[in-house]
Amino acid sequence: MSEPLYMKVFNTVVQRIVEGSYVPGSMLPSEFDLAGELQVSQGTARKAFMELEQKGIVQRRQGKGTFVTLRTPENSLFHFFRLRDRDGHQVAPELKTESITLRGALKDEKALLHGGPEKVYEINRVRSFQGTPLCHERSIVPASLFPGLKDRGDLPNALYVLFQHAYSCIIISAQEHLTAEVLSDNLAEALAQPEGTPAIVARRQARDLQDRVVELRTSHYLTQATSYFVDLN
Repeated sequence: MSEPLYMKVFNTVVQRIVEGSYVPGSMLPSEFDLAGELQVSQGTARKAFMELEQKGIVQRRQGKGTFVTLRTPENSLFHFFRLRDRDGHQVAPELKTESITLRGALKDEKALLHGGPEKVYEINRVRSFQGTPLCHERSIVPASLFPGLKDRGDLPNALYVLFQHAYSCIIISAQEHLTAEVLSDNLAEALAQPEGTPAIVARRQARDLQDRVVELRTSHYLTQATSYFVDLN
């Protein structure tokens, strides 16, 4: 079955973003201009733009044009960090501790991550809120996609901003599975909690612009003063 014509426009735009022809934050050609260049109807180009916007790859600004999505610390947290305080305000976590290790990939990591990597970086972080431990995060990423990550020094609060700007890896979606568990002895110690403290556990697979799974993240959240927020609209 042949590919819909609008998907050819969609894939052309994605490929140009990946190659760096359209950089994050830059304005795309108009629907009219792109349709003329690719010899398709303006309606076909419009449908491709709608699909790009729906997937979060581009953003339309009324009266200005269509722009490649640019991750900032603020909107990265808004999209991918789901905790809210008791008044419903988004929690901005503070980085308390961090460690980065280069190691061999485990069997399940090789099976899930793009390219079946032999080596991965494991990033362990403890975050706090208003001085109180909030969560422990363990991120696993392919070493081949993020060369030199261990040597960059302290990483920014929002990892996905670094991935975009330093490695041209744009995270556009993530799937999370939530469970309720008690903290292991090691995690209880890291979070300064008693053994057996309950936590929400979120296991994430993050995908980039090319629909590759580029991060596996396991987060243990303490919710005594916060809640995991999901807007179902």
